[in-house]
Amino acid sequence: MTKRTLYLFGSAAPPVFDIARVIEEAQARGWDVCLGLTPAAAEWLADGLDGLAALTGHPVRSRYKRPGEPDVWPTADAILVAPATFNTVNAWALGLTDRFVVGVVAEGIGKNIPIAAMPCVNAAYVRHRAFERSVQELREMGVTVLYGEGGFVPNQPGRREPYPWDRALDAVDGLAPAAE
Repeated sequence: MTKRTLYLFGSAAPPVFDIARVIEEAQARGWDVCLGLTPAAAEWLADGLDGLAALTGHPVRSRYKRPGEPDVWPTADAILVAPATFNTVNAWALGLTDRFVVGVVAEGIGKNIPIAAMPCVNAAYVRHRAFERSVQELREMGVTVLYGEGGFVPNQPGRREPYPWDRALDAVDGLAPAAE
């Protein structure tokens, strides 16, 4: 079986601390995983970045490469953005690509790479009108946004519910099925 390449992009929300387990689960499903993090998420996981690179076999990225530098990752067959914070979702929908993760997924839409995103935001954030508009905008651009029933359901501020990682991995499996 040929391995599929998954770009797994995480933002600074508590579920990012589970990322090693999620990488292992994705690998067990036949994915070659490349991990990208927002700068804040990379800072949160700073002590474990070398171990995550060893786990994936690829450098963990949180910054753009310089012009002329070679790509260090294989081409993506699918992208999963999870956990996707309020900031990441809104920046992506608006096309604000100053961060590596947002830039790659914004470009991924134009390259027709299958993309799934699962927010991780609390109920107070989602009351801001921009969030619902951003989710709708991403969906209209072809992104599978796992938000609401069957995806991520916002929790009350300060309360942490289990993050449904299995739903996110199931979604990317469905977007880029394994070759037989």
